Amino acid sequence: MTPLSDEEDVRLALETLRREIRSHEYRYYVENRPSITDADFDRLLKRLEELETRYPNLITEDSPTQRVGGAPVEGFQTFHHKIPLLSLQNVYSLPELQEFYNRIAKNTTSPPLFVGELKIDGLSISLHYRDGTLQRAVTRGDGEKGDDVTSNIRTIRSLPLHIPEGGSVEARGEVYLPRDSFETMNRLREERGEEPFANPRNGAAGTVHLLDPREVSNRHLEIFLYSLFFDGAEPRPSHRENLSLLRELGFRTNPLSRSLSSFQEMTEFIEEAGRLRDSLDYDVDGIVFKVDDIAAQKALSSTSKFPRWAVAFKFPPEEGISRILSIQLQVGRTGAVTPVANLEPLRLAGSTVSRATLHNAEEIRRKDIRVGDWVWVVKSGDVIPKVTAVVKERREGNETPFTMPDLCPICASPLEKPEGEVVWRCPNLSCPARLRESLLHFVSRDAMNIDGFGEALVDQLLEKGMVKDPADLYTLRLDELETLERMGRKSGAKILNALQESKKNPLARLINGLGIRLVGEVTARDLAMRFPTLEALSSATQEELLTVPEVGEKVAQSLRSFFSDPSNLTLLEKLAEVGVSPSPPEPSQQLSLPWKGMKFVFTGELPSLERREAEAMVRSLGGEATGSVSGKTSFVVAGEAAGSKLAKALSLKVPVLSQEEFLRLFQEAGGSWEQG
Repeated sequence: MTPLSDEEDVRLALETLRREIRSHEYRYYVENRPSITDADFDRLLKRLEELETRYPNLITEDSPTQRVGGAPVEGFQTFHHKIPLLSLQNVYSLPELQEFYNRIAKNTTSPPLFVGELKIDGLSISLHYRDGTLQRAVTRGDGEKGDDVTSNIRTIRSLPLHIPEGGSVEARGEVYLPRDSFETMNRLREERGEEPFANPRNGAAGTVHLLDPREVSNRHLEIFLYSLFFDGAEPRPSHRENLSLLRELGFRTNPLSRSLSSFQEMTEFIEEAGRLRDSLDYDVDGIVFKVDDIAAQKALSSTSKFPRWAVAFKFPPEEGISRILSIQLQVGRTGAVTPVANLEPLRLAGSTVSRATLHNAEEIRRKDIRVGDWVWVVKSGDVIPKVTAVVKERREGNETPFTMPDLCPICASPLEKPEGEVVWRCPNLSCPARLRESLLHFVSRDAMNIDGFGEALVDQLLEKGMVKDPADLYTLRLDELETLERMGRKSGAKILNALQESKKNPLARLINGLGIRLVGEVTARDLAMRFPTLEALSSATQEELLTVPEVGEKVAQSLRSFFSDPSNLTLLEKLAEVGVSPSPPEPSQQLSLPWKGMKFVFTGELPSLERREAEAMVRSLGGEATGSVSGKTSFVVAGEAAGSKLAKALSLKVPVLSQEEFLRLFQEAGGSWEQG
């Protein structure tokens, strides 16, 4: 490219480049319709960075390069809201909602029209723009004043730093942490020995108040906007039209909003949202109903706390209070000893909960959890119920403190706690609890995928002493299997055949099946790509392991520890002796992963593919199979009786494929599939 000659040309080039990059950011992060590749986008951004480095006096605060600030801030300044951010009055039942509807109908001159919006469980934020440029982002705080967290909010990639509107503009919305980001963040916190966040809302609030914007950027916050003011007033006469204007200005609004003209339609939207709730990539704790007409809103006015023209219908709680009856220890396949609370049964999010994790002994000590305590229990989505706090006001004096035992509750081996970790572990590889969980993991579909094995069969094999490690599975005989309960000659032969077929499984399956601590399905696949034989992996140095994308310091240390243990090396030798000879990845797979960065969601029943088989096909090409649909989903593959995930995909305009279209796409990308 010819160097630009004078500053005015540079200024024009910079502005053109910024407009182009903003346009691509909007298409990618808001509309989910990228028009260029990631590599092309990175080249545009790099060109902008190079020009701004050469001409630092021309850098603008709304430039795409200025999303993530440099040094951490020392604290947050307080900002007073010109228009108070009022709370919403909550209702918890349909009769209460009916009262709200009747009151509005009584106090408006024409039949009221409402807008229903999902109540995002996040952190309220107020954004202030001056002459099109983001100047300030402020938390709700107490409604009158909040914290100026501008540097952190600027890191949200879907949020425009510049809008095509002059004057004073305020947009309000909800900052949230997507569930995928929340799970990743908590996993990293636990690996560092830090307390995990109880829920995505707490995670979002904690993230927004971090002092280092660079750390905030790594957590991938998101935002939905829901109200707009020009010079302190709503620019359009209805809430629906203002939502439309937000989208026109480049803001991201929640796609699941509805215009509702009757109480019946309000209840139908509650039912629809309830069905969709668990399939969303963010937490929702209710629905907000607002009078659509702005003039009617002003006429209805507000109390000192709540607007009279809006209400929040809250879903049944996902947290409640129960009593700890006892605490027992659970031993996992890696030896981790996890304390679990046995509770008085309580109803949460539509199911009965009687057990909840206590994480570790350090967490119990920090929260001072005792047997007999009344405690807060949280259940969110598919997350295992957990105890988050003690209701100490309800103590009677006879509660019993918990003491971590010195010995494994299953095999009586002395427990160990590695330096720098909070989890106690049973070091005995032959511990029956570890062995049981290890065998179940080894035969599971995500690992060696050996049909016919379940908990009942594994328990019988262990009880009769027929299996002492995974390699022993391959020495089983038909006459031995026939002696087991509910095991005939035909079913026994099927199991032996499945074992025989698994000997040639892809290497990634065996790596995952070995149950190496911190090594899951994705990491196992990446390791197999880098080290095509088990011998190469077992002899890899720490430095070589760190070259694998999914491997960090702790994973590399775990791998070296596993392959340095004599008992594990003996197991690998036994597996080789019984004929387990995994196949390396195809050369084409080692060279490229055409679906890397792509996310697939499967819903409904596919004609000739099992869900796990289809998800494995996605992962074989470097893609990711996720359980929820979001704006970042690449494709949804829908079969018969597809439910809420299909509806959400259509609302977000995510491409939907049939099984036939998915298979064609898979084969065009270089995948190999034969119908069984």
